Amino acid sequence: MYQDKVILCGSNAYEKKFYLNEDFEALPQGIKDELKIMCVLFTEEVGGIITLVFDENGNLNLEVSADEDDILYDEIGSGLKIKEIQRTKAEMMEALELFYKVFFLNEELDLDATKER
Repeated sequence: MYQDKVILCGSNAYEKKFYLNEDFEALPQGIKDELKIMCVLFTEEVGGIITLVFDENGNLNLEVSADEDDILYDEIGSGLKIKEIQRTKAEMMEALELFYKVFFLNEELDLDATKER
């Protein structure tokens, strides 16, 4: 069912909108709220569009784009903000990857591997 990229959520500075894929409504409300805050703050600070996407292996990637003629888009700030998100939200991102792999890709949960972390 899920073989290519699957969008988890995203925020668009141009349309002033946040999107959460309805397939992920089962996520706890706190996680959904945190994703919304993270994405909207990103686009408010640097502009453009941010999308959180699961690849075919279940890895969660942050994809950023901007219109070519957007002179207000902060490309350097975007890179710095992505690194900050990856550092400060690493635990949440790992949990989301685990959730996706178990519930969407139907992978077996290896409890011994998760205990080692």
